[in-house]
Amino acid sequence: MSNTFGNLINGQWIPSITGNTFDVQNPARKDEIVSTFPASSAQDVKQAIDAAEAAFPAWSRLTPHRRGTYLARAAQLLAQRRDQAATTLVREEGKPITEARGEVDRSIALLEFYAGQASLLGGQTFPSAMDGRFLYTVRAPLGIVALITPWNFPSAIPVWKLAPALLCGNTVVLKPASLAPTSAAIVAQCLVEAGLPAGVLNLVTGGGRDVGDPLINDPRIRAISFTGSYEIGRSIIRRTADRLIRVGLEMGGKNPHIVMDDADLDRAVNDIVIGAFWSSGHKCTACSRAIVLESVCDAFVARLLKRVADIRVGDPLLPETQVGPVIDEKQLASILQYIQIGQSEGARLAAGGKRLAGGIYDAGHFISPAVFTDVTPTMRIAREEIFGPVLAVMKARNLDEAVGIANDVDFGLSAGIATRSIATAMDFVRRIDAGVIHVNNPTAGLEYQLPFGGCKASSSGYREMGTTALDFYSLVKTVYVDG
Repeated sequence: MSNTFGNLINGQWIPSITGNTFDVQNPARKDEIVSTFPASSAQDVKQAIDAAEAAFPAWSRLTPHRRGTYLARAAQLLAQRRDQAATTLVREEGKPITEARGEVDRSIALLEFYAGQASLLGGQTFPSAMDGRFLYTVRAPLGIVALITPWNFPSAIPVWKLAPALLCGNTVVLKPASLAPTSAAIVAQCLVEAGLPAGVLNLVTGGGRDVGDPLINDPRIRAISFTGSYEIGRSIIRRTADRLIRVGLEMGGKNPHIVMDDADLDRAVNDIVIGAFWSSGHKCTACSRAIVLESVCDAFVARLLKRVADIRVGDPLLPETQVGPVIDEKQLASILQYIQIGQSEGARLAAGGKRLAGGIYDAGHFISPAVFTDVTPTMRIAREEIFGPVLAVMKARNLDEAVGIANDVDFGLSAGIATRSIATAMDFVRRIDAGVIHVNNPTAGLEYQLPFGGCKASSSGYREMGTTALDFYSLVKTVYVDG
């Protein structure tokens, strides 16, 4: 069953001025239309920014507590729609139902978390060097914020951007990814039903050129938070540099997981399989490189291949499915091309890497999880983000060489290590170039109350989630008071 949505502008769900639409397809059943959305234009973007501009004065004057009540009520409404929201997420993005439920639960938790920050959204007081002087800081909103979100976490990422933005008193124009906008629309519906004033949150759908570019280029936008490719993120920085606005970027990853010779190999295999293949590798924090010490590499690979052979790839709506489809035909073609590149470079395809056929596989975009061995650090599959279920296994003689290999890429988002030694783990934490570090757990795990972000080409340096996100979405004013 398909649903038709409009753009959310000034509190109303309305069609695009162009009248054009696009369909969202189910990646597991590509003939099934999940939803239909406006293919919007620059005129629609202008309407949304106009609405956000008009709503900003009243919204910014509300107390944080009042703003937080809308987030709390939206969390309750989303919780009531949990099963529908999770099923919709599966149908539009392909994530297995167990993971989809977890993502919706994270969206609910994020709304609750930022609602709870309302009573803590203050400044600081400082002692003065002058008698009779009172020094303090307060937070102020930035203005209109543009949020551009990806398809791989179509519910959670919009929430972890818009919840702190709204709490800080900004108004928002949200552009979700065209491959999976329905989950973001469900969140927006919950906020509207919670009574959020018209124009505070606006949602406009469509392509990057037609919607993203005019949104980024409008001089009334005071901050942009973007999650997506490095190429687009870098172009946003270039296009906005002269305006001196705040820009937060979360981009790619080529995340390593080092396996030491003292590691519990079964646990390491489990963590790496989850990190590399769950959600079809469609995570910027997914493990794409297992860097294993030579003395245990053969034993590790034997365990890994046995485990990978047992992975259940199939219908993402079935609870027993562990890996669903990749998002679309274009992404599948890109993954298969990288598999060909890996083989041509001399790496050995030890498992998977084939387009699956027969039964439900014929209906969607399914691929068997791929494991490469005999991978060297200079190979493209060891350096470039593939964004699919492909794992490159590499050897290292010791921790020094393993960290060197891990750091010798452009990205620095997430990294993991498997070891029984606390000293080794702490040495790894100190030396690894990554913003998120995991010891004895998968590289892809995140908790909403902590800061999230990377270094090098993975991030612009700002952090999302946790209380740190409030720093991005607010301006600190410093006040000197003399009697």
